[in-house]
Amino acid sequence: MNIDWQAFLLTAQLAGLTTVILLVLATPLAWWLAHSQRPWIGWVEALIALPLVLPPTVIGFYLLLLFAPESGPGAWWFSLTGEPLNFSFTGLVIASVIYSLPFATQPIQGAFSSVSSGVLEAGATLGASPLDRFFRLVLPLSRRGYLTAAVLVFAHTLGEFGVVLMIGGNIPGETRVISVALYEAVETLNYGSAHTMAAILLAFSFVVLLVVYALNRRFSFRLGSGV
Repeated sequence: MNIDWQAFLLTAQLAGLTTVILLVLATPLAWWLAHSQRPWIGWVEALIALPLVLPPTVIGFYLLLLFAPESGPGAWWFSLTGEPLNFSFTGLVIASVIYSLPFATQPIQGAFSSVSSGVLEAGATLGASPLDRFFRLVLPLSRRGYLTAAVLVFAHTLGEFGVVLMIGGNIPGETRVISVALYEAVETLNYGSAHTMAAILLAFSFVVLLVVYALNRRFSFRLGSGV
C-alpha cells in the first residue's frame, strides 16, 4: 500500500500558508465591512461570498485564464520571476486565498460587529488610541471569530479539489495535494491507499472540530462568567 506522504506535507503547507495570509488580509477587510455605511456594501459582500456558491471548477477556470502568461497578472508574474503562475505552488496559494476568502472574512466580520460600541467609547475616554483599542479590546473580544476563521480556512483548503486541480494539475512535490492524490488512487483502482488517505483526513478533521468546539465552549464559559 503506497501512501503519498509528500502530498500530505504539501497540503499542510498550503493550508497553513493560506490560513496565515487570510487571517492577515481578512482583518482590515472584515473591519471595513463591519463598520462601513456605504450603500453598495452589499455588492462587496456578495462578491466576497461568491466562492460559497460557485462550483470550484468555475473559479478554477477563470483563475487559469487570469494566471496564464498571456494575461495581465500572469504576464506580470512571468516577467518578474520567469515562471508561470499556473501549475506552480505559488499559483495554488493565490487560488486558495481567493477561494477561501469568505471563510475567513465572514466569521471575523461577525466578531467585529458583535463588539459593543460602548466598549470602544470607554477605551477612548481612558485615552486609548484607535490602534490601542483595536489590539487591546477588539482583538481579544473577537478571538472566537478568529478561531472559527482559522479552522474553516485550514479545513477548507485541505479539502480543495476543483480549484487546485485546475490551477496546479498533478505535479508531484509541487502541486499534487492530498485531494488530487486521493482522486488518482481511486482512478487507478488503488483502493487500499485511497482508504488510508481518506481515513487519515477524516480522523484529522474530526479531531480539529473537537478541539474547536471545546475551545468555543471554554471561551463561552469565560465570557459568561466575566473572566
